[in-house]
Amino acid sequence: MTDHTLPPTASVTETTPDGRLIMPAALRNITAISDLVAQVIEGETTTQALEIASGTGQHILHHAKRHPQITWQPTDVDAERIASINAYAAEAPDGNVLKAQHLDATQPDWSETVPPQGLILLVNLLHLISTDEAQTLIREVGKALKTGGTFVLYGPFMRGGELTSDGDRKFHAELTAADPAIGYKDDFDITDMIHTSGMSLISLVEMPANNLAFIARRDF
Repeated sequence: MTDHTLPPTASVTETTPDGRLIMPAALRNITAISDLVAQVIEGETTTQALEIASGTGQHILHHAKRHPQITWQPTDVDAERIASINAYAAEAPDGNVLKAQHLDATQPDWSETVPPQGLILLVNLLHLISTDEAQTLIREVGKALKTGGTFVLYGPFMRGGELTSDGDRKFHAELTAADPAIGYKDDFDITDMIHTSGMSLISLVEMPANNLAFIARRDF
C-alpha cells in the first residue's frame, strides 16, 4: 500500500499499558457492524472469515465472541496494530481468532496467499487509499472468496457523486488536502468494481452516522 499522508482526524487512538490500541470511533460503530455481520451469516455454514485492515483489533474480538463457530483471521499492514490485534485476540474465550498476519490487500495477487474464504470483512479503509488501490483490493477479494462466499464492505461513501452531510464534506476535504489521491469513493463506482470482480451486489445498507455497507457474493 502506498504510504498515504493522513490528517490527524483519520486515526485517533489511545494506547493501554499492555499494547492494546483503543479507537473511540471503533467503539461507536461496533454494535451496528456486529449486528450487520450477524444478519449476513445467519443460516450460513461459514467457518472461515478474513478481516482486511483489522486496525486495533477491537472489532474482530467482538465478532469472535458473538460467533464462536467461525475462525477469524485478522490482518493489517502496521506492526503496532498487529501487536494490538494479538493482544485483543488473547481475550477470545474460544481461541477462534488466529494470530494476526501482515497483509497488504492493495497489492496484486494477495488472494493467492490465503485459503478460500467464506466471509471477508473490510471496515473503514477505502477512503484512506487511492481509487486504483481500491480497485485492486476489490478484485482480489473476488478471487479470495470461495464460491458463494460473502464480502461485507463498510465505510463512508459518496452517493451518486455527492457528499450528503456536513460532516462528510469536512472529513473528505481534510483527507484530500492531506493527500489528493485519497478521499471518499462513490457508491456507483464501488458497485461497478464489485460487479467486475466476479461478485454480485446483494444489498446496499444504510448504516448509522451516514455510513454505507455493501454486501456482495461471489457467484462462481
